[in-house]
Amino acid sequence: MIVGAGLAGAAAAWHLARRGHDVVLLEQFTPGHLRGSSHGSSRIYRRAYEDPFYLELTGRADLAWQELEQESGTRLRTQTGGLDTGDRRDPAHLAGRLAEAGVPADVLQPAEVAERWPGLDVPEPVMFHPHAGHLDADATVRALLATAERMGARIVSGATVDRIEVAPSGARVHTDTGSWSAASVVVAAGAWLPELLSSLPVSPPLPTLTVRQQEVFHFRQRDPSVVYPTIVHKGDAQIYGLASGSDGGPRPAMKIAQFDSDTVTTASRRDGTIDPRAREVVVNHVRRTFPGLDPEPVAAASCLFTMTADEDFVLDREGPIVVASPCSGHGAKFAPLTGALIADLVEGKAPLPRFAFRG
Repeated sequence: MIVGAGLAGAAAAWHLARRGHDVVLLEQFTPGHLRGSSHGSSRIYRRAYEDPFYLELTGRADLAWQELEQESGTRLRTQTGGLDTGDRRDPAHLAGRLAEAGVPADVLQPAEVAERWPGLDVPEPVMFHPHAGHLDADATVRALLATAERMGARIVSGATVDRIEVAPSGARVHTDTGSWSAASVVVAAGAWLPELLSSLPVSPPLPTLTVRQQEVFHFRQRDPSVVYPTIVHKGDAQIYGLASGSDGGPRPAMKIAQFDSDTVTTASRRDGTIDPRAREVVVNHVRRTFPGLDPEPVAAASCLFTMTADEDFVLDREGPIVVASPCSGHGAKFAPLTGALIADLVEGKAPLPRFAFRG
């Protein structure tokens, strides 16, 4: 049994079903709802990590994406290339890390950036790697669930979990619509996980999980023919940008947001109000670095980031309970691989040490 039909839960359902397990997936709303972290048409896909651990995982994730796209018959990723910018980045060092892993990367000077992408202005050298772009989170969830259902998985919407308890044959999940028994239960509840922790029969310490409301803004392109790369900027603020997809409306736009915004909330109490501080930071960044965008956003929205202090994921098991929080604002790119790691835990394999329970 799986609790939560976001990217992590849907990916777990796909892998477990294709391995021959009986799968029931409980979702408190409906798959694709707008209240959490897995909705929308545009999430960053890239391989640029300084940490060799995550860099290696991006390669494994790429193979998993290929499997999912082939099995579902759906194109889920769009390759645009990616830039890492900002005075807190060392582009030569980062390019070297990628080269060590066999990932192509180049250092570009500001004039080269302006020539390749009219409407983008950077004041310092940047790193470019072609194996980056964006993925469609909504389409990915649909593809994962559709393939899982074809292999026998059952999706149950409108079932809110109240508590989970250990039972003689595994675990029992109590919801507002009834109770379910299962040999194993995967809790992939996203931003609702911190609120469920007190009801989980898990004794090892889990890291503190902080939920932040994240505001994203969509800016119309002045020249709709320009295909901008994915951008991760680390300077006075941490900013990321990528194509808006359908979230930005029918005309080409860029989705720009502040990664290190500080609106702390909970999944059940978030108000969805756009923080004017985040808007000011993002608009000022667009004015400085994106003359090719209209600096007045045409749309704004919010989603939820569930953060650990070290930004590592939580993927571990105690008894019949698997806790899955591939989070901290960078988990979407790993979704098909995350499902495999969760399935491994269900089948009794040890967790990756970086993702194990920790205080």
